[in-house]
Amino acid sequence: MMIIADSGSTKVDFRIVDDGGKVRKAACEGLNPLYVTSAAIQEALKSQVQPLSGSKVDSIYFYGAGVIGEAAEKVRSAFAEVFDYDLIFVESDMLGAARALFGDRAGIACILGTGSNSCFYDGRKIVRNVRSGGFILGDEAGGADLGKRLLKAFIKGLLPELLEKEFEERYHLDYAAIVRRVYKEPEPSKFLGSFSPFIEENISHPFINGLVTGAFNDFIGTNVMQYDCHNYEVGFIGSVATVYKDILTKCLDDSGIRPGTILRSPIEALVQYHTRRRQQEARTSEEIMDKAVALVMARTGISDREKARQLLLKFGSVAKAVENYI
Repeated sequence: MMIIADSGSTKVDFRIVDDGGKVRKAACEGLNPLYVTSAAIQEALKSQVQPLSGSKVDSIYFYGAGVIGEAAEKVRSAFAEVFDYDLIFVESDMLGAARALFGDRAGIACILGTGSNSCFYDGRKIVRNVRSGGFILGDEAGGADLGKRLLKAFIKGLLPELLEKEFEERYHLDYAAIVRRVYKEPEPSKFLGSFSPFIEENISHPFINGLVTGAFNDFIGTNVMQYDCHNYEVGFIGSVATVYKDILTKCLDDSGIRPGTILRSPIEALVQYHTRRRQQEARTSEEIMDKAVALVMARTGISDREKARQLLLKFGSVAKAVENYI
C-alpha cells in the first residue's frame, strides 16, 4: 500500500495505491505545516485517508508547500501517529511538480497556482531554484500576484470605467477595507487570490489581458530566464497556468522558449511516477535475487532453485548461505 499526497495552498489531494495497482482518492483542506497544527494534520489523515488505506502502509510520499526543516518533521510526526509505515518521504511541492512534469528527464519545472515557483531539475533532484519570494517579494503571475495587480489598478484609479463599476458592484470594497484585508487580517494571499474569477471572466478585455500578459512576462523574465531555458523544455503545474494557457504559451513563444507540458495538478502524474519506480525497483530486486540464488546453487551443488532461495533468505547473504549449507 502506497500513499501519495500533493498539498497545495487550499487543498490536499491524496491517492492510495494498493499492491494490485488499484487507486483510491481522498482530499481535504490545505495542510501547510507552517500554518496548521500537528493535531489538525493527524485529524485529516484519520478522517480522510486511513479509512481507505488502513493503518499499515509500505511507503508514503508527501509533496507540499512549506515542508522544510521543522515543518517537514511536523508532517512526518503526524503520519507516524496515524500510520505504521516502512518508508516516508516528505518533499517540497516543487520536487513534486518536477517529477510530475519530467519523470526521469531533465527540465525546467514551474508552479503557477496561488503562488509561483520554479526550478531546474536534472531528472533526479532539484539542482537550482530561483527563490519564490512569497506574495510580497515575488510569486510573479501566481493567483495572489494577479489579484494584487488588479487591486493596485483599482485603488490607483487605473481600471477602465466599466471594469471599475463591475468590480465595485461585485465586491463592495473600498480603499480602507482593502488595506485592512491585506495588512491586518490573516491569510492575505488567499484574499488576493480570491479575485481570480473576476480576472478569468474578463480575460477578453484588453486591460485584463494585458495585466495577465504582463504578469507572465515578469515571471518569465525574473524566473525562467535565469535557467538554460532555450535548451530545456519548460513545464508548468497549477490553475493559473492552465486557465491562461493560451496567453502563457504566447508569452513563452515570444521569448523564444519551448513550452512543455502544462498540468492543472501533479497528483495523477505522481501516481504514474511512483508506480513506475516501484515496478522498476521490484524488477531490480528480483534480478539481484535471481543472481544470488544462482551463485548459491553453483557453490553448493543444490539443484532445487526454491531450496537455494530459502537458504539465502534464511542466512541473508550468499557467503553465509554457502557456509551454513556446507
